[in-house]
Amino acid sequence: MSSFGFSVLFVVFFVLTMVLRTWLAARHIRHIARHRASVPAEFAPKVPLAAHQKAADYTVAKTRLGLVGMLWGGAVLIGFTLLGGLQLLSLALLPLTGPGLWHQMALVVAFGVISSLLDLPLDWYRQFVLEQRFGFNKMTPGLWFSDLVKSTIVGAIIGLPLLWVVLTLMDKSGELWWFYTWLVWSGFQLLMIAIYPSVIAPMFNKFSPLEDASLKQRIEGLMARVGFASRGLFVMDGSKRSAHGNAYFSGFGRAKRIVFFDTLLSRLEPQEIEAVLAHELGHFKLRHIVKRVAVMFAMSLAFLALLGYLKGQAWFYTGLGVLPFMNASNDGMALILFVLVLPVFTFPLAPLSSITSRKHEFEADAFAAQHTESRHLVSALVKMYEDNASTLTPDPLHSAFYDSHPPASVRVKHLTMAGA
Repeated sequence: MSSFGFSVLFVVFFVLTMVLRTWLAARHIRHIARHRASVPAEFAPKVPLAAHQKAADYTVAKTRLGLVGMLWGGAVLIGFTLLGGLQLLSLALLPLTGPGLWHQMALVVAFGVISSLLDLPLDWYRQFVLEQRFGFNKMTPGLWFSDLVKSTIVGAIIGLPLLWVVLTLMDKSGELWWFYTWLVWSGFQLLMIAIYPSVIAPMFNKFSPLEDASLKQRIEGLMARVGFASRGLFVMDGSKRSAHGNAYFSGFGRAKRIVFFDTLLSRLEPQEIEAVLAHELGHFKLRHIVKRVAVMFAMSLAFLALLGYLKGQAWFYTGLGVLPFMNASNDGMALILFVLVLPVFTFPLAPLSSITSRKHEFEADAFAAQHTESRHLVSALVKMYEDNASTLTPDPLHSAFYDSHPPASVRVKHLTMAGA
């Protein structure tokens, strides 16, 4: 392929993706606005009109902010690629590092820092304007900044050694570098799953053992019925950052732990908490987690193999506004370009991921209905939709592209049929 041909292909996919995302957002906003005046019949007895309208307004506001973020991200993408931003950055770093591994590392780090700084204004607005307007923000500017500093430090401690290993493999291990890198990346992902609950997560939140004896007994009874062993039941102080609530389990093997947001425990009844947890345990017992990890590993292998081909093609660089070095490494540049352009080419395939995810959600709901009463999961979901201001009337096509969970009405209908 010629560099001009690849540039044209990239621009065509870029424009199509931007148009498609804009069209989907417009559909979503119009669909929600049309249904804002009344609560869907199946939810009318339980969801007040005011809560329904708040969810509609919140969703519309998030979608509009998402459009702004999309346009900004598109401008940054074109600036880094076709307008020569990455080329200028590479040339600016070259006198400081010289060509080779350290130049490529510095390039990736500098790109990451600049990208993060460019995202900060929207992140701030999302937290302290949008979330604040709808009553969800509980963070202070000090906590927001503290999280930013801690996440940067943790990211550097973990990411820089990994980046050095990957770039070294790309440069030194021959044509099969992508396979060796995949082995390292897969091992790294498993390590993060293992250490995140006990090492990383406590840096940002406080995790306390569940103290409610009756609730603990109920949950332990559920775990015994489904054959799930956990290292402990914990309550996370999610309320110091947000009013949103959730529950999850993390880790694997002996490191598995169940975590409840304190906001969730304050809102749901014990039988509803049990039903929500049964759904989450369903993902584990039905091996959804293993399947998702396997798919992630398979996709990462395929993408690394593709990158293994692209990094040796001059048109891949020149078609995206970069002049590669002829006698030095371009590995860091290849990584950046690949990460930048991959979403442009893969966005139209997003519904395929949603289909699998929704299938898993229906299966986990059915599992919960087998081990608890489905009406309790329904009532818990209704409260969570209301408390999180999740719209009950999403546009179906927009939902197919963006939502990993089925629409509320479809999900509740399935559960109601299961409990009949």
